[in-house]
Amino acid sequence: MKVLIPGALRSYTQAAQVHATGATLDALFQDLDRQYPGLRFRVVDERKLLRPNMRVFVNGLGVRDLDHALGPQDFVALVLALSGG
Repeated sequence: MKVLIPGALRSYTQAAQVHATGATLDALFQDLDRQYPGLRFRVVDERKLLRPNMRVFVNGLGVRDLDHALGPQDFVALVLALSGG
C-alpha cells in the first residue's frame, strides 16, 4: 500500500511516498521499520502507542488503534501535529 511520509521523517525514507505491507497498522510500521530502520520508533513509543504528536489517516479517516485492519489498496498518511506555544 502507499504510505505518505511527513517531511520530518523523510530523512529515513528519502521519499515523500513509499510502499509497505501489513494487515494492521502495527504490521505496517514493522514493515516500514524493516525497510527504513528507526522510523517506527519515531511514530510508535515503547508502550506500543502512537506518539502524541503523530496522526495517522487511513483513506482519509483518522486512526489511533495500531490493531486497525488494512487492505492492500489502502492509502496511509502519516502527519506530524504541530505543537508549541
